[in-house]
Amino acid sequence: MTASYVVYLILTGLIGIYSTITTVSDVSVKAGGSISIPCLYDLSYRNHVKYLCKGGSFMLCKIVVQTNQQKSSSQRFSIDDDVNQTTFTVTINDLSERDKYYWCAIEIKNWKDVRQYFKLSVTTGVSSLYVDQQEMSAFEGGSVTVMCHHKYLKAIQWCRLGTTCVMDPRQSLLSTPVTINESVPNIFSVTMSEMRMENSGWYLCNNKDFQMPVHITVHELPSIKTTSISSTTPSTHQLTSTEPHSAQPTNSTVIGTSGENLQDERKSSTKVMAIIMIVASQLLLVPAAFCGWRMIRRYKRKPEGPVVNETSQVGSASDGLYATIVHNQHIAAEKKIEPADGSVIYSTLNTKT
Repeated sequence: MTASYVVYLILTGLIGIYSTITTVSDVSVKAGGSISIPCLYDLSYRNHVKYLCKGGSFMLCKIVVQTNQQKSSSQRFSIDDDVNQTTFTVTINDLSERDKYYWCAIEIKNWKDVRQYFKLSVTTGVSSLYVDQQEMSAFEGGSVTVMCHHKYLKAIQWCRLGTTCVMDPRQSLLSTPVTINESVPNIFSVTMSEMRMENSGWYLCNNKDFQMPVHITVHELPSIKTTSISSTTPSTHQLTSTEPHSAQPTNSTVIGTSGENLQDERKSSTKVMAIIMIVASQLLLVPAAFCGWRMIRRYKRKPEGPVVNETSQVGSASDGLYATIVHNQHIAAEKKIEPADGSVIYSTLNTKT
């Protein structure tokens, strides 16, 4: 390290004492990737032009992007100014080893610009400290968990940019419960519970030598759908529904007449019941008719046996008794019994004495 550069660091350090911009000091990034860096400023600079300047010396650095020019000509740099959070965010894409020294700066007319220096440690391997994603979100009253990956375990902290840090397993950060878990090797997870709207903002995974910024957005809970219906007299009721949006919930109102709706519902239910009864009766009638038809066919096919009808009548007369015998003709035809040749059939009649 040259003597001139040492002097430069001393001078920039002294200037930084009076800086009104708060940002990271050193971020470990991977070559070819991208990184977003937040720069928190004082409320008095809300309407000023902000910019990102590249170079080791602020006197010789080059402005690569500014708020009145959202993107650079190379498309590698972009800037966004959130005046409500008093934070402007710079994003650097397609990182290389040349991306090392940068300045967050605010333009001050007729005076020296306000600035703050930060460094990028670009590596081709695994970053010393990184997160899966820099943008996180949660709902009001819920929780959010951030996984901070590290190569070397040192003094770990979870910080709100521009405020305080926590490092104990269970602690509160600005009245919000924070749990830090180190049970998984090379990872410390941070869980924030009971989130509130004011918890939206930039946070830092801090591993002593490096910081990794994480932005958390807290959304309002969608309201519950409510419906009021009057059953006594027709009146209008209001149905309010809310659908969650990525930033703000959207409310919509639908107004209808409760009396007409109830009558329509009753008519529809009556028609449905009538259709169900007709279909059920048809389903019962078809099997019954089929069974009856089968029984009639079976009865007609039943074979008929021989039937012999015999009747006798007995009467009396002065000279004797008489009898009448009726024989079934078709049975006699089937059983053609004829007397054998030369045989005689005898019958005996007894006279009444």
